[in-house]
Order: sequence, then structure tokens, then C-alpha cells
Amino acid sequence: MLASHLFNTYARMPVSMVRGDGAWLFDDQGRRYLDALSGIAVCSLGHAHPRLADALCDQARTLIHTANIVHIPQQETLATLLAEISGMDRVFMTNSGAESIECAIKLARRYGHERQIDRPAFLVMGDSFHGRTLAAMSASGNAAIQAGFGPLVEGYIRVPYGDLGAAQSALADNPDIVAVLLEPVQGEGGVRVPPEGYLAGLRAACDQHQALLIMDEIQTGIGRTGRWFAFQHEPGLLPDVVTVAKALGNGIPVGACLARQPIADLLAPGAHGTTFGGNPLACRAGIEVLSIMRDENIVERAETLGNRLIARLKDALGDHPNITDIRGRGLMIGIEFDQPVAQMKDAAMASGLIINVTRGNVIRLLPPLIIDDDQLEQIVQTLDKVINAELPIVA
Repeated sequence: MLASHLFNTYARMPVSMVRGDGAWLFDDQGRRYLDALSGIAVCSLGHAHPRLADALCDQARTLIHTANIVHIPQQETLATLLAEISGMDRVFMTNSGAESIECAIKLARRYGHERQIDRPAFLVMGDSFHGRTLAAMSASGNAAIQAGFGPLVEGYIRVPYGDLGAAQSALADNPDIVAVLLEPVQGEGGVRVPPEGYLAGLRAACDQHQALLIMDEIQTGIGRTGRWFAFQHEPGLLPDVVTVAKALGNGIPVGACLARQPIADLLAPGAHGTTFGGNPLACRAGIEVLSIMRDENIVERAETLGNRLIARLKDALGDHPNITDIRGRGLMIGIEFDQPVAQMKDAAMASGLIINVTRGNVIRLLPPLIIDDDQLEQIVQTLDKVINAELPIVA
């Protein structure tokens, strides 16, 4: 590998990817890998999608950037599309998930100050992950990413994820809580799916205590779980604020903070802004991604293939003594072990499959939503081989 002048902030694997094609990635030695991670839930349409590539080339030849001091037609169009699929009323365009979270936090704090709450607080969840900026990191339930960066941003009250009673009690006991912030399915926390009725219960509790319900859909949104947004698995549920990024641009940096009208109106001109967020190129990417997903029924496909992949994994691996759970929603799947399994990532890579391990003991699968049945079966067979080689069953 070449000597690097980059910050040493990633434990990079000794592989350089140079080309992609659908669900496949190719390294600089010509080796092919099945991508079951999608750049961590980003490339849901796979790599080098021809329609997206054509749209980006067309936009790059036309107009890449202009400041938000003028109207940007692509931004208006993408905002309308996001409002249609989410049920929200207004959209603030960003460059990333962390920026979307920052916008949501500022909205909630402004909401609190409008209610004469001098020190607005947030109810957040254990094992959560909301980003690497200081406020988002402070909201996250991961001590490892916070270590060495104190003092953290104050005002976060933490309860266990999935424990509705704990959330209800915290809201009742803390009148300064202005918002509940959570992932509808935890990603970095180990692909944890909430109990049935949990999100609806949080909605009711927020209404009772005049708190906003903020859904972090950065990893789960744009079709990953078999709905446009994971909160839509709860019929009739509508948050106050939704954050999105990752899959929205299929690799082009673009995100958004979506909100209901009264909440969005709290940010007047000058209260928030961005230089690059919502530029024509990024928004053209988002428009094309949503168009492709609609034309190719990608969201429905994610639910169907996700159910199939979970069933096949349970068939192949359900009896392994070191596996404690196989769970997921759509094509967001976790395989939990009773011990650390960080080595599985390298072993899978050596066998031509890209995965990752989160929480130390959960294999996380986030394959492109365009995978076919043969690729799905290859994921199962490769994992079966790798897991049984790394953790052989002793007779």
C-alpha cells in the first residue's frame, strides 16, 4: 500500500477498491467482492448505476453549485419528493447525516426556548449512534466514540432502547425534555428492531408531554427496511422531525432534515444555513435515486428479499451454538454471537464478501437493495463457510 498523508482515523483493511458494478466491487488486483455492506447503507442501488451516472454527468455539465441565496429548482423538486414519501411538510437540505442531526437538535432547542424552557433536554437511547459531530456524538449511547472529547454537550437523558416504560417515566419526571431522539431500528447498536408498539407508544408519550418525536432515519431511510422510512412500519405513526442521508444520494453526499410545518417555521432566515447543502448536483442525485427506486419497485423488493435472506440465514445457521439471534427488518440484518467476532470481517473479505461487525459481536448485513437471488444465496453460503471455519462446531 502507498504511504499516506491521511489522518489515521480508520482501521483500514489492506484492500483498495477501484471499480464497482451493481452489487460487486473490484480491487486494484482485479479481485471481485460481493458487497453486503453498501458502503454502510449508502449504495442501495449498487455501484455505477447507469441512470444515476447519466444524470450526474448531465448535471455536472450544466450546473454543479450555486449558493442558497437563490432558488435552486433541483432542491425544490427533491424537497417535494421527500415530503411526499415521508408525510413531512418542509425540508432543509444538508450534506450528511450528522448535519441533518444537528439541524434537528437546533430545531428542538428552538422549540424548547419558544416554550420558555431555558435548558432544553433530550431523551435519547442507550446503544444509539447519531453521528460524529460534538452534539451528535454526545447524543449517542456509545462511550467509546465520546472518550477523550469532553466536555460533552449537555442536556441528554438516556434510557434503554425498547423500554417504553422507562421512556414514559423519564418524560414524566423531566419537564425540560423537549424531544425524544432515536433510531427506529438501531444500526451501530447491533441491528436492534424495537418491540411492536414501541414507536407508537413514544408518539403518544411525546404528545402527552409536549415533546417532539425525532426519528433518525439516516441508516434506515430510503427503502432499507422495506418502507420508505422505518417508522412507517407502525401504521399511522408520524414523527415531528425526520433525518435522512446515506442512501439518498447513493454515494453522492446529500442529506436532509424533514419537519412538520409548525416546527420547521421555528427556523427563520438567518437561523440556520449551509454552503454546499442542497446544491444542484447533490439534489439531482437524490431526485434520480428516488425515481429509480419508484420505477423499479426497490422498496417493496427490499422487504421481500430481506424476509428471504433472514429465512435462509436461519435455515443455514440457526442451529449454530454460538449464534444467539438472527434478526432484522428488510435488508438490514444482524447475526448476533455469544462472543466477540471481529475476525469475521477479515475472513469474509478473504472469501470475497464484504460485511462488517458492530457492537463487537454482531455481523451486520446491509446489501444493495438490487441484489438478485443468486447473490443472496452467495451471501448465505459464504457466511456459512466463514462462520463454521472461525467458530467450528465441536461434536
